[in-house]
Amino acid sequence: MSTLNPMLGGTERPLKGIALICLAVLLFASHDALSKYLSGFYAIVMVVWARYVVHTLLMLAVFVPRAGFSAVVRTRRPGLQLARALCLIGTSLFFTTGLRYIPLAEATAVNFLAPLLVTALSVPLLGEKVSRSQWLAVLGGFVGVLIVVRPGGALFTPAIILPLCSALCFGGYQLLTRKLSGFDSPTTSNFLTGILNSLIMTALVPFFWTVPSLTHGLFMIGLGTCGMLGHMLLTQAFRHAAPAMLAPFSYGQILFAGMFGYLVFNHTPDVFGVVGITIICLSGLAVAWAQRRSA
Repeated sequence: MSTLNPMLGGTERPLKGIALICLAVLLFASHDALSKYLSGFYAIVMVVWARYVVHTLLMLAVFVPRAGFSAVVRTRRPGLQLARALCLIGTSLFFTTGLRYIPLAEATAVNFLAPLLVTALSVPLLGEKVSRSQWLAVLGGFVGVLIVVRPGGALFTPAIILPLCSALCFGGYQLLTRKLSGFDSPTTSNFLTGILNSLIMTALVPFFWTVPSLTHGLFMIGLGTCGMLGHMLLTQAFRHAAPAMLAPFSYGQILFAGMFGYLVFNHTPDVFGVVGITIICLSGLAVAWAQRRSA
């Protein structure tokens, strides 16, 4: 799963930014495919634990030698950082659990309601103004979800609540990321999230522990590595191009999820699924276009 961060300082190289974000969303889709596969063998808690522990260890190896541990973990808003971490761990638990019951492409599409939820929630929580066209895009996104999970369809089960809850948590995570961007660096925010969630999951994992096979152990390392590298590439992408330009390419994650769903899990979305996913993508793109126009 990916997040759109505010643009960082850097040289405008749009093609490089586009290439980086395409690679980032490929890694995020790979992360989700590995999560779905591993959740068929191990408890969800164990899969999520592996993701955060590997992510945190990699950040320790990459960033701490450069800046020092105290500089990386120093925050001006510890309460908001904790809330942000809890939102992300909620996203991981809900989404990974949902992958046990819902195909990869459809679950990813529902999770992409998060940018639309951010638009809706930014009014009461951040005091931002949302235009009529943006509200229509938000409504369109929910219509797309209803088409994907249409009553009487195979996905119209209580399990669909899981990716919806994941999208809600993810929307809260992005709102808090936006709010924290004025106080802490992306490195500090991501590092603290990794540490806090690693500690939480380490406290829970003994109750769900199963010794993984060598192959599955390597997959768990790959899971955390994909997540970590994806976030690093995403951050670099925003150094080279504006968020409004890159936003459309973030929806490539749904296409990659569909590809992995077909190649690994032998699933292809039906006609209604394709229509609903397309509407969700177009709604998200409309919000990004409206934000770029207002800017």
